[in-house]
Amino acid sequence: MKEVVLDTETTGLSVSMGHRLVEVACVELEDQIPTNNFFHKYINPERKVSSDAQRVHGYSDEFLADKEKFSEIADDLLKFIKDKRLVIHNAPFDLSFLNNELKILNKGSITENVVDTLELAKIKFPNSSNSLDALCKRYKIDNTKREKHSAILDCQLLTKVYVNLIEQKEPKFNFNTQKILNKEKVKLNNNLDYSKKVILPNKDEILAHKIFLKKELKKNFFK
Repeated sequence: MKEVVLDTETTGLSVSMGHRLVEVACVELEDQIPTNNFFHKYINPERKVSSDAQRVHGYSDEFLADKEKFSEIADDLLKFIKDKRLVIHNAPFDLSFLNNELKILNKGSITENVVDTLELAKIKFPNSSNSLDALCKRYKIDNTKREKHSAILDCQLLTKVYVNLIEQKEPKFNFNTQKILNKEKVKLNNNLDYSKKVILPNKDEILAHKIFLKKELKKNFFK
């Protein structure tokens, strides 16, 4: 299954106050393993960045002035995420901004096939801090480079958090292709990852196992 870990940065906290996107980043996963595919764009928001937002991500009006507008990158973004599950931390926030930009361009909205890692974390760790930084600390993920928010860096960190949240920690080997996936393509935490194929027992094997268990129980408990 292909998924996309997605994050954004904005000019402020609320679409209702006219704030816009200044950065969008996507990292593609296949069976929870990062591929070489990613999408990353800084965006000219066509308005001023609030001082609070600039303190968070550090992108000034001058830095963003010569970047592409969302209308110029929208089709490439939609093509990248098409038919893939989106993995987002605090999904309502990012989706409100993405859908606002898409609405301006009459390109519909994203409403389905989304995993909110914040909600996953709240279920797993109720009454705890579940910010990205807190989850990195909990799972011993190095986030020392995160001096300011960055959509592409946060995607990379969230990828590791997501793998831990769904407890997909063990290495994987792709038995469908019968070969180890390209090491450069699937390198995660400096280890080679692989995906496993579950092979279910057939009817004869299940029956033989039941007979074995019955004999063992009889031998050990009904002497």
